Amino acid sequence: MATPQWWQKAVIYQIYPKSFNDSNGDGIGDLPGITAKLDYLNELGVDAIWISPIYASPQVDSGYDISDYRVIDPRFGTNADLYHLIAAAHARGIKVIMDLVANHTSDQHVWFQQSRQSRNNYFSDFYIWRDPQPDGSAPSNWGSYFGGSAWEYEPMRKQYYLHYFAKEQPDLNWENPLVREAVYDLMRFWKAHGVDGWRMDVISGISKFTDFPDYPTPNNEQFIVGALHANGPRLHEFLQEMNQEVLTPFDMMSVGEAPGSTAHNARQFVDHTRQELNMVFTFDHMDIDHDHNAPFPEKFHPLAFDLVKLKQSLSEWQNSLFAHGWNTLYFENHDQPRVISRWGDDQQYRYQSATAFATALHGLQGTPYIFEGEEIGMTNAYNFELADYNDIEVTNTAKMLDTAITGLTATELLAAAHKISRDNARTPMQWDQSANAGFTTGQPWLKMNSNYPTINVATDRQQTRSIFKYYQQLIKLRHTAEWLTAGKYQLLLADDPQLFAYTRTDQGRSWLIVANLSDATATTTVLQQALGTLHTGSILLQNYPARQDLTAALEPYEALIAELV
Repeated sequence: MATPQWWQKAVIYQIYPKSFNDSNGDGIGDLPGITAKLDYLNELGVDAIWISPIYASPQVDSGYDISDYRVIDPRFGTNADLYHLIAAAHARGIKVIMDLVANHTSDQHVWFQQSRQSRNNYFSDFYIWRDPQPDGSAPSNWGSYFGGSAWEYEPMRKQYYLHYFAKEQPDLNWENPLVREAVYDLMRFWKAHGVDGWRMDVISGISKFTDFPDYPTPNNEQFIVGALHANGPRLHEFLQEMNQEVLTPFDMMSVGEAPGSTAHNARQFVDHTRQELNMVFTFDHMDIDHDHNAPFPEKFHPLAFDLVKLKQSLSEWQNSLFAHGWNTLYFENHDQPRVISRWGDDQQYRYQSATAFATALHGLQGTPYIFEGEEIGMTNAYNFELADYNDIEVTNTAKMLDTAITGLTATELLAAAHKISRDNARTPMQWDQSANAGFTTGQPWLKMNSNYPTINVATDRQQTRSIFKYYQQLIKLRHTAEWLTAGKYQLLLADDPQLFAYTRTDQGRSWLIVANLSDATATTTVLQQALGTLHTGSILLQNYPARQDLTAALEPYEALIAELV
């Protein structure tokens, strides 16, 4: 393997700023609050922070509806606050990644305010407009990810505009070169202020199938979200142009959110010979508990955890991108619930679950992403009622409960939200046992998780079994073990429903990563058989009290990393 890029040896920490740390008591996390916690992040050992959107926004979709890309939203602070944060992070050797939301803007952005007024001004073609059908209906049956039609009628233009998400989030028209240059220019603006890279929101959607053909409706669905919503015909052309205009000349790291991508076509994004992106976020492994035959929205009809499916998905990406690109490694982010609540045991085996899932993930090839609170084992919020949710997916679904669309009762939706809602990850960071977990002296913007008196940073760091300290060891291993960067991956026991076991091999040496991702003891007889003669070794990291024998049964959620001999 060639000399690794910095991001190939890095661990990146995602900050959801509204929920991280509030410095002024208004109940909303802010930039000075992040700056105040940089020493904590430095001690954890992370190499970069990715900050979710902090631009000016009406907050219809939690800041992913941007009204001004160059101005920091006052609720988070000022531009000067961000410049200070960047300088303070850099002084500690921490890079800063920002969100690029370039598929859509807010309908309050000046571009859209101008575009909606007429068909013949400078901004008229900054968005995607189409005439109504002869009967006045929408141009096609394309649906929004948030429910309903993806088309909204604008009386001033007597046309419909496209919105993949909320109607207040009109999609930009990347076919227009003026739009592309405007995006590249704002990227250069932030580079000039010290930003080191970009996480690109739904970047696989920027190129559209501009004829917008109707989807088939075998079940008489009114609106469809399907494969045509992503990976349009000019997508890779646009990304290569962005790379040439901004990413390569200014040495900016890039990671794209690419819904609809597979392990095979992801190579088109990340193979270094194509000069597009450094990494993409896969969704395959996060969809293993989605029932694709369930009524809309399918995510609120979750299936039971299936480890075999998880291993199959992660392995496919490991094998497909080896020597052809680079993986992202994550279980949690602002759009995903807490993994130990979703797939593990956040009650009896919280420490073990948190460290077992972390071990299984961080042993893979790729760049690990830690979401705020994951490093102390924060859980889903079971104290929420439907009225407490801010997540637009939950609130929109709740409005449809009296219809036949969802097939859910209020009780069923609440149970599903407790398991899968995005707000499970967005509850405020739990720093200590004081009021509101030390997050704010005011009223939190979102209800606190009621378990903060026992699950918080201060308490965890005092424990003999500290999840934070375990993450420190994982991160140190990532920095020092060359085999984690370069080693080839081989899955063991593909069909075992309890054990996630694999080896990494580099320069004639092998390492075993194994995790029992269940609440029952797992025999290792089959593992011994799979390893053959390589059944003893030196344990580098383990989440149970010291064991010497690699062949002993694995306790519930026990995990370890060992060099094999």
